Amino acid sequence: MLDFRLKVFHTVAKRLNFTRAARELYISQPAVTKHVKALEQEYGIQLFERNGTKIQLTYAGELLLQSTEKIFEIYRKLETDLHALSGEQVGKLRIGASTTIANYILPKVLPAFREKYSDVDIELLVGNTEWIEKLLENKDIDLGVTEGVSKSPGLKYTPFIRDEIVLTGSADHPAALKGTIDTEELKQQPLLIREFGSGTLDVITHALQALHIKISDLHIALQLTSSEGIKLYLQHSGCLAFLSVYTIQSELQNNSCSIIDVEGLEIERLFYFVRLQGHADILTGLFMDFALRYNYR
Repeated sequence: MLDFRLKVFHTVAKRLNFTRAARELYISQPAVTKHVKALEQEYGIQLFERNGTKIQLTYAGELLLQSTEKIFEIYRKLETDLHALSGEQVGKLRIGASTTIANYILPKVLPAFREKYSDVDIELLVGNTEWIEKLLENKDIDLGVTEGVSKSPGLKYTPFIRDEIVLTGSADHPAALKGTIDTEELKQQPLLIREFGSGTLDVITHALQALHIKISDLHIALQLTSSEGIKLYLQHSGCLAFLSVYTIQSELQNNSCSIIDVEGLEIERLFYFVRLQGHADILTGLFMDFALRYNYR
């Protein structure tokens, strides 16, 4: 019972919302409140400060949160390690992936991994690179798969697969029919770009700097938060966009979009596995090894 109460507390503490915690745990909100109060009575101390509908952790609550995270991490590792002794791969692997990877890379490898390791539960969270790094630092996930490399000394990056970012537009776009444009023409084209914090945008910005072009030099028509949204917009506008080749494979096959070369510009990058420095476990290593060996073409 104490373990479940700690799980309830941990969920409330991470969400700072009783209603969201109840939905996540599939129990009623009164049940959540009951478990938290029971813990407070158990230790004789207040864990949350309540101000109307808002709550925040007390100092005691912060201490308990830190301890529960260590406890649950030990539980997850213990379960995985003990099963591994008998040749089984069992446990839960929490992965956070940036949107391009989550939408176009992992849907290929995850089903194959689950087919081979059916007793490993996968939880996948999707967001931009910056958000994924925060999840790692907060220990909300075990492994990140991102499009960029930060300067955080607390994170360890391992190369995953190579990607190319290309300028693309609808197949009947004048620039697509021409096939190649120079950098001055690029500056005149209305462009769709990803949101700030996106690993894709960071890579594009860095590559353009080598040609002495800033993002502010470009004609930005709109910022969108997903490659799917950008692709749909391209089909109904005269805009162009820089996208990963992985995101437009089906459109290239059905000839609904084209790649446009920009003179002097090549944008290549690596996708990365990201972990906390000094953090390693069997399931994370197992998935990384499997994904590195998978044929994505």
